[in-house]
Amino acid sequence: MAFRLIPRDIKFFDLFTADGDNLATAAERLAELVEPVIVVDQRIAEIQGLEKRGDEIDREINSRLEDAFVTPFDREDIHDLSVRLDDVVDGIQAVAETFVIYDVKAPTEECQRLAHILQEQGVELAAALRKLDGLKGIGPHLERVTELEHEADGLSRAAVGRLFRDGLHPLEVIKWRDIYRELENAIDAAEDAAEAMERMLHKGA
Repeated sequence: MAFRLIPRDIKFFDLFTADGDNLATAAERLAELVEPVIVVDQRIAEIQGLEKRGDEIDREINSRLEDAFVTPFDREDIHDLSVRLDDVVDGIQAVAETFVIYDVKAPTEECQRLAHILQEQGVELAAALRKLDGLKGIGPHLERVTELEHEADGLSRAAVGRLFRDGLHPLEVIKWRDIYRELENAIDAAEDAAEAMERMLHKGA
């Protein structure tokens, strides 16, 4: 019967699952924030709390990396994935706080779609992270994250172009251009996290 001479530390998988669930919840709260009826204060507070929780998980992963004798993946890959996931949640918080800075009352349709793309990416990343232990069935989730990023690219470019074509007040143009940029940064960060996981898969295959 096969056995491991050195037991594998499964705590890393638990932490990545928690990180993915935290990220997905933050993205869901952002999608709720951009609905026509905005509950700004509550959603902002929830997103800020989730960002802090993400930081705590990131610190726990790094602490475990320092202490662990054996890790399930290369240490630098674990660290890189942790950083990429944290970047997504930071990006979500940046979008939410930009809403507050600009006192957004009526989100555009493009803003709502971009937020929902990010929410879908969060769901896919969380699902992939739950499967990281067995290294099976992850590929389709990562591919979907990339597909969503490509959709967001086209949507964001069209949205920015419309700002300049519709004759909006310059301050409105600046406001929405900044919001679209923050959304695109968070969506790009989600793709970066998927790519970090993809590298881990290739090494573990």
